[in-house]
Amino acid sequence: MSRAETEWAVLAATQRVIADALLFSHEVAEKLGLGPSDSQFMTLLEVHGPLTPGRLAELSGLTTGTVTGVIDRLEKAGFVRRDRAPDDRRKVIVSRDDEQVAKVMAPMYAEKGQNLFTVLSQFSDEELTTIARFMTAVAGS
Repeated sequence: MSRAETEWAVLAATQRVIADALLFSHEVAEKLGLGPSDSQFMTLLEVHGPLTPGRLAELSGLTTGTVTGVIDRLEKAGFVRRDRAPDDRRKVIVSRDDEQVAKVMAPMYAEKGQNLFTVLSQFSDEELTTIARFMTAVAGS
């Protein structure tokens, strides 16, 4: 396979992974009575930690009004909580409720996680290092 063919194969596989992740995330959200944006917020909070509603709006590209609705739904479902910032009581910080996430959401992702580890076990340490470097570069981190 030529370099160009390999690059296209990587691109196509990456697109399939992204599509699968999005579709599965939407499926989980539906099962929980949440919307697609709601599950994306859970990912943002997992990746970045507690965030202000304003920062969630920046990261998601949604309006602050829409963000408030998403936070309301997630809070009602028990997946997030609003706390006051210790250094500025006027500022609200949104955090995941890790206990509720572990109890309700984690089991829904368990099979996907196990499948990922099964696939990873098929690669050498050197190959995993390359994959990790690639994924980090693609993620922009």
